[in-house]
Amino acid sequence: MAKKGKAAFIGLGVMGYPMAGHLMRNGYDVTVYNRTAARADRWVGDHGGSSAPTPAEAAANADFVFSCVGNDDDLRSVVRGEAGIFAGMRGDACLIDHTTTSAIVARELYEEAKAQGLGFLDAPVSGGQAGAENGQLTVMVGGDADYFDRAKPAMDCYGKAVTLMGPSGAGQLTKMVNQICIAGLVQALAEGLNFAVRAGLDGRQVLDVISKGAAQSWQMENRGVAMLQGKYDFGFAVDWMRKDLGICLEEADRNGARLPATAIVDQFYKHVQRKGGRRFDTSSLMALLAED
Repeated sequence: MAKKGKAAFIGLGVMGYPMAGHLMRNGYDVTVYNRTAARADRWVGDHGGSSAPTPAEAAANADFVFSCVGNDDDLRSVVRGEAGIFAGMRGDACLIDHTTTSAIVARELYEEAKAQGLGFLDAPVSGGQAGAENGQLTVMVGGDADYFDRAKPAMDCYGKAVTLMGPSGAGQLTKMVNQICIAGLVQALAEGLNFAVRAGLDGRQVLDVISKGAAQSWQMENRGVAMLQGKYDFGFAVDWMRKDLGICLEEADRNGARLPATAIVDQFYKHVQRKGGRRFDTSSLMALLAED
């Protein structure tokens, strides 16, 4: 396959690792960086390409640089400084950040990139680890349309829906809406399934019936049976969900939105953390209701 261009991918966690692999398989010449170098070496062994010892060296000569790290501070640390992404990028390159962050840091980095003649897109994703592995992510993008148009074919390598939502920060704001909706859905599903069990119904039969009606949701289809079984060892971790909901609640304080249900569910997740469920997936809200 003819190479489509040079790309760098910074951050090879459960999402970044397969996303970078999709770029490589679709014809991009990929250089990776990961804080734990052994994981970058493993990626090269699995997919080819190359690794670099710093984000700046990975970004050198890349047409597109992708990042997927933990939070606002992690993103700032890999972007700024002599060893950071911006230090290595050339003038017409674009940084596409897939980290879920605040809109504040997205706008900060957009302005810094613009001042240096670079592009920056905030592009958080939804679909979880399975979506990343299967190339079926939803990508919500904020930034300039010209950079989006250039970068979209690359994001299409792992995205089933890649949409420009508006100016810088709009991608992160859309991801906040996504997380707010998920939190409410998971809590409602947990309450409904717990009610079914305590009422003496067959939980799986209930799921089969109501999933054919208006109550149907992705959470029900993909997590319902595991919730009935008390299995919470896959999917998006509670620690990360609390990070995301914290971002949502802080943004709501700024824009005046009322998030009463989100605030309550955030506290339920806090209880899950205290009970040792920090790495449980988000459907573990069921565990609190299952207690006598």
